[in-house]
Amino acid sequence: MVTVQEATARILQALYTPRVESIPLAQANGRVLAEKITADRDLPPFDRATMDGIAITYQAWYEGRRTFAVTGLQAAGMPPQALQNATHAVEVMTGAVLPGGTDTVVRYEDITIQDGTATINAPTVERGQNIHYQGSDARQNSCLLEPGLVLSPAEVAVLASVGKPFVNVFAPPRAAVVSTGDELVDVVETPLPHQVRRSNGHALVAALESLGVHASLSHLPDNKDVLQTKLRDMVEANDVMILSGGVSKGKFDFVPEVLGSLGVVKHVHQVSQRPGKPFWFGASASGKTVFALPGNPVSTFLCFQRYVRPWLLQSLGVQEAPAYAVLAEPFSFPPRLTHFLQVSVRNEQGRLMAYPDAGGGSGDFANLKNVTGFLELPLEQTRFEAGEVFPYWPFRA
Repeated sequence: MVTVQEATARILQALYTPRVESIPLAQANGRVLAEKITADRDLPPFDRATMDGIAITYQAWYEGRRTFAVTGLQAAGMPPQALQNATHAVEVMTGAVLPGGTDTVVRYEDITIQDGTATINAPTVERGQNIHYQGSDARQNSCLLEPGLVLSPAEVAVLASVGKPFVNVFAPPRAAVVSTGDELVDVVETPLPHQVRRSNGHALVAALESLGVHASLSHLPDNKDVLQTKLRDMVEANDVMILSGGVSKGKFDFVPEVLGSLGVVKHVHQVSQRPGKPFWFGASASGKTVFALPGNPVSTFLCFQRYVRPWLLQSLGVQEAPAYAVLAEPFSFPPRLTHFLQVSVRNEQGRLMAYPDAGGGSGDFANLKNVTGFLELPLEQTRFEAGEVFPYWPFRA
């Protein structure tokens, strides 16, 4: 048995190398950037007015002039005009090029225009006010976006601004989710008293979808021969496979043995944690990765959030900052195991406060609807006091 920290280290040493694909800009939101993006020109590319008003030469105002003859109009998208006389002004619109010979914009709210003459009513004017200067955001060829960034609408705008109709992103892995167990029946079936409907596989597929990974979903019985035949093809056809069930010490828990026979080398089996102690992780010589999660629903869900999700994101180059929360109420856990406590987190005056809601154990998946994530309580302690800060693994906002 290994600790949570040892398991994490072994898993993150076995990242997979994603393929790179080029996709249209319209499909980029939520994908992981695989190329460095640089500015193709200064941003902004010209001195730009940030208010509607008049453009003047500041020196004229400084020397006491308050009225200016309006001699032109500079609209956004027009080639730049030039001010020929420092006692004159040019009307200028937001987003327009600053007219040559001017260096200050006074907004309409601070002026009166009558009979072609603008009068400045503001008590003060600052040189350079209401101007977004060329290159103040970024200089040509400077780096704007680095690989490993999860693209949001904000980055899509940046990509458009530098003329990227297509962008290189990391392709998600080919993935398969497999549930096992003779007690499980399909969602559409009416279970007998000794059966339950399959839920773990659907939860795992949905969790992968939230990360942009499309996965096939299968179910296999607790039969060694069937597992060996079916899993052989699945391991070869996918970059990563996630199994649920069949990894403990029961007489029908064949998954570790079968995976070993298929050339998947075990890196982790059994972790000193609750829930999810039987967790299994391995990889083949050809770079195929397998996570075999315990079958109890909360164990499956926790192990995905704690191990599979970080592995996937780091494989794509995404570095997430660790989250922490403050335990809001005292809690005890005597076993010498890392305990992943189900909690509901609330933001209270800038502090994430975690309220325990332990539920009925690793089989009580219904309790997950009441919580927002797991608080990781270290095995070195048995008593956890209100106010202590611990790692927090959220699965909902």
